[in-house]
Amino acid sequence: MDSPVKIPYESFIEINRNSETSIYMQIANQLINAIQRGVLPYGTKLPGTRAFSEVLEIHRNTAVAVYDELSAQGWVESLPNKGTFIIGEHQEKPVKVKDFEKDNLQNYPETTGFSFKTSNILDNPFEHSDCQYVFNDGVPDIRLTQIGQHSRFYSSILRRKSNQKMLGHYNHDGSEFFKEHLSHYLNLSRGLPISKNNLLITRSTEMSIYIVSEILLSAGDTVLVGALSYFSVNMIFQKAGVNIVSLPIDEEGIIVEHVREACKKQKIRMLYLTPHHHYPTTVALSAQRRLELLDLAHEYGFIILEDDYDYEFHYDKSPILPLASADTKGMVIYIGSFGKSLAPGFRTGFIVAPENLMVEMRKYLGIIDRQGDILMERALGEMIEEGEIHRYLKKSLKVYQERRDHFAELLKDNLDECIEFEKPSGGLAFWLEWKVPVNLMQLSRNCAQNNLFIPKTLLYQTKDLTAMRLGFGNLNFEEMEKSIDILSGQVKKML
Repeated sequence: MDSPVKIPYESFIEINRNSETSIYMQIANQLINAIQRGVLPYGTKLPGTRAFSEVLEIHRNTAVAVYDELSAQGWVESLPNKGTFIIGEHQEKPVKVKDFEKDNLQNYPETTGFSFKTSNILDNPFEHSDCQYVFNDGVPDIRLTQIGQHSRFYSSILRRKSNQKMLGHYNHDGSEFFKEHLSHYLNLSRGLPISKNNLLITRSTEMSIYIVSEILLSAGDTVLVGALSYFSVNMIFQKAGVNIVSLPIDEEGIIVEHVREACKKQKIRMLYLTPHHHYPTTVALSAQRRLELLDLAHEYGFIILEDDYDYEFHYDKSPILPLASADTKGMVIYIGSFGKSLAPGFRTGFIVAPENLMVEMRKYLGIIDRQGDILMERALGEMIEEGEIHRYLKKSLKVYQERRDHFAELLKDNLDECIEFEKPSGGLAFWLEWKVPVNLMQLSRNCAQNNLFIPKTLLYQTKDLTAMRLGFGNLNFEEMEKSIDILSGQVKKML
């Protein structure tokens, strides 16, 4: 066994004198690391504190503190008149110090020592760019959010002594106060005759759909979606092992007769819809088709999963009420987001369903999000109670409507000969179908070289369709004009 004087401690112990961690703890941690990795095996005698301090050029009191720390953690023992020794089980093949470089002890392993399942289905489809101008699929402009006002609500709640007990309170059912006010808000704004017992608060739409799929879907089930559908939801369904069947849509949404024909051919477990503004085409499901789908769901026993991802954004007229508002048979599960127009940290998702299903959903939420965010939910509840949500939404809707109208004018002025589109009645995105042959991936690359980023998730190109979904909500007038100028310029070059 190596004697204390032969072990080159300075070769694997590095001291950072600018670190906030004390020097003795830095050394102790690195010695423990060496012990754990077999560089200092069982029975190794450590040098005396005076010799150790000389080797590492530290004060002897620091060396004493290092040994005390190792002893307190149970890594070494001091024997009278003999010295300090490493405690542990015998190793058949101790690792030699010369086989290790300093980086070997300080770096985390690059790979696991075991095998595991990987999933191509869940590969992240989102891209990022440093371009100055960016199109997205329709998200709000964070610059419009009244962060100061939102922060005051949250800060006020934190300062109240009556709320401090919430900081250590685990309640995966969420804030009862928020659910009470949210249920009232949804009743008034969306015609949902629910109570707080019909609500589950989640972090996002994706979390909501994941919980629903875990409870209600089994491998081999058949799920109907629109011929073009939200890719993140399809990823969740594919991970659940279900069969996804795409059905055609037209200017009134999904075609009911195709749903009926699918039900006659096989057992359908679920129909996924974005009826307010179909993703990605933005068309609204007509009132007549909504009633027909509810009748079909009752007749054939399939679940309707209604995703109202952008219900808050409507401009020209009052939106059609959700299917869930007319559901009397308990066939619809309604999911949505609240506060989408607020700062990102103030947004939340929710699920509306009958109480017996809520019992099971709360079990799953208790596993994946047991803590929740009670204080934030309390702040959102007070924003509803005091009318702040209504005031802010009214103000932001005016801005987004102006942006929608300006974006439509820019598209018409610059690309009218190349595209077809309908000005959406709500939402924060346009659906453009190309009348001329153009390679959208190449167009995206050309735009990126000119400081405009168009992610591939916005591009839809098959032998029968060439289309794009372009969000406008995050762009002001100047940014819109520059973005469309770059886009139209590159289109003209390609044509």
